[in-house]
Amino acid sequence: MTATSSPPAERGVAALARPRFSPRAPSHDERQALILLAPLLIVLAVVAVFPIIYSFYTSLFDINLARPLRQPFVWFDNYVRMLGEPRIQIALWRTAVFTVVTVAGTTLAALVVALFLNETFRGRRILAILLLVPWATPSVVNGLMWKWIYDSNYGVLNGLLQALGLIDNYKIWLADPDKTLYLIANAAIWKQMPLSAILLLVTMKSIPEDLYKAARVDGANVVQRFLNVTLPALRPGLMLVLVYETMISIRHFDLFMLLTQGGPGNASSTLSWQIYVETFRSLRFGTGSALAYILAFLTLILGALMIRLGWRREAR
Repeated sequence: MTATSSPPAERGVAALARPRFSPRAPSHDERQALILLAPLLIVLAVVAVFPIIYSFYTSLFDINLARPLRQPFVWFDNYVRMLGEPRIQIALWRTAVFTVVTVAGTTLAALVVALFLNETFRGRRILAILLLVPWATPSVVNGLMWKWIYDSNYGVLNGLLQALGLIDNYKIWLADPDKTLYLIANAAIWKQMPLSAILLLVTMKSIPEDLYKAARVDGANVVQRFLNVTLPALRPGLMLVLVYETMISIRHFDLFMLLTQGGPGNASSTLSWQIYVETFRSLRFGTGSALAYILAFLTLILGALMIRLGWRREAR
């Protein structure tokens, strides 16, 4: 019997020489699908991809429309200069405060509402539908509504507090630098809370009833059932709410535009408002684009860290 197989070294060389991936021509159906999707891909490239690339390109130039003929290429100087300015550092701090207050308030309010709607009572479905009204309200309408509520002459807030005897005279709420940021956060919580409550309610509905029955057999009271059964099972939904609300809150702009426009003074000047001022009021498109990218990077990094932290806890 003669051995016909090649030595191991030759087989190894042949294996390395053999192509691991052989491209194939697209089938007829795939070509048809690509042709049908081509208009959509072209539109997406024009309205989504091109502005992202062009704004980054713009951030590398010192562009000021007050002197349009001089636009020197400055590499990343716009980023360094903006991060070194005290007004931007203060705006970053205010953005962090607004984000923490809004996310914490939204999550806590949504959790309470979801727990309430998870109970069985008459009119629960109607209440769940009414809960979506703030979320369905357009942002501009929401901003104008809260502007009227906070109004110093005929606002509902002043009338209510005076009727309850908590204030003697009507107050100019949005002119108080110590309260402005929190009043805007309150308006943001009112609009953002319903969606978070629905997400948490859907997660609660997926918790097996057997877990609650076992906890009752063990003698757990309401608080113990919430801490040991509901809260651990809500972790995926809570992570989703925290990540989503953080990414929405850190980029909030419309309420600042409608209620205070960064005022009084600079009391509500967050990073998103500084981007608007730098770009459309000062006409410095280079530094404005750099600020927009700083905000985008902060949002991405924060979102990635929160998702990674949630995955690690889930893995344990």
